[in-house]
Amino acid sequence: MVGNAQWTPTRYAHNGQVRIAYDTFVGSSGDPLVLVMGLGTSRFWWPDGLCAALADVGFQVLRYDQRDAGESTRMPEVRTTNPFVALTRGTGEAYTAEDMVDDAVAVLDAAAIPGAFVAGHSMGGLLAQRLAIRHPDRVLGLVSGGAVPSDASGLTTWRHLRLRTMVRLARTTFPAGRQGDIDASVALARLIASSTYPADEDAVRTWAQREADSGPRDAKAQSRQIGASWSGGRLADVVAPTLVVHGEEDPLVKPSAARAIAGAIPGARVRILRGVGHDLPAPSWAVYAREVRALADRTRAASA
Repeated sequence: MVGNAQWTPTRYAHNGQVRIAYDTFVGSSGDPLVLVMGLGTSRFWWPDGLCAALADVGFQVLRYDQRDAGESTRMPEVRTTNPFVALTRGTGEAYTAEDMVDDAVAVLDAAAIPGAFVAGHSMGGLLAQRLAIRHPDRVLGLVSGGAVPSDASGLTTWRHLRLRTMVRLARTTFPAGRQGDIDASVALARLIASSTYPADEDAVRTWAQREADSGPRDAKAQSRQIGASWSGGRLADVVAPTLVVHGEEDPLVKPSAARAIAGAIPGARVRILRGVGHDLPAPSWAVYAREVRALADRTRAASA
């Protein structure tokens, strides 16, 4: 089993030679909901408590690891190994953003899901936006959380980022190995939490010891992901009903990003989570689940 008995054993989808790991919350049923986590991090960063809350309000909850994260395929190294340089250049040396989007479709195909609600967090939110643009027939509803707008690229992305936090991330390094993975996960959780809801470092360390994740310290994989270039459509092309969620005290991405996304997508709704940082703390779970359920209900009612 993956992690604990709440999740099915790991399954794999394939996009060409790339293998994408995914699993499903045991006992969840109803509207399919695919969860996409952020830069370099595995699917295990989605809190089990939040996934349980989503299952409780009527979703079949599925999560997957993006390429270059978790148990999915790691890609060949490229020249640019600093994620912040890669963000600015957007060179796409290893693969494109379209490739990453098509990985999500491969997961839907493997799970025999013709259309799903898609919720992404941080860079996962960016990918979810692009999935709704590139494959509108597969996205029933879009939830973008803590993300920058897909229409921003290169230097224009920086206007939505908090430079002090970015500098701290750039200066943080950890040794290779299991202990380095654990320490990097704890440090990242501490950095992205808010002062209102600081990270429970003991809980994070316990989780990280069980589900070791090299992503937070793997600058090379982060560079490949964040440097993937996008040549697709614009946010104005999104036709899926959209909810944009953002932490009021996000120390990494400014709430201006949420407003820019919602302003570009016709009919999108913004929900600012009071006291929340760039993470998904327990006090936000019930609100998050209710908002996603309401989006699905509005979508179902509109298509009835």
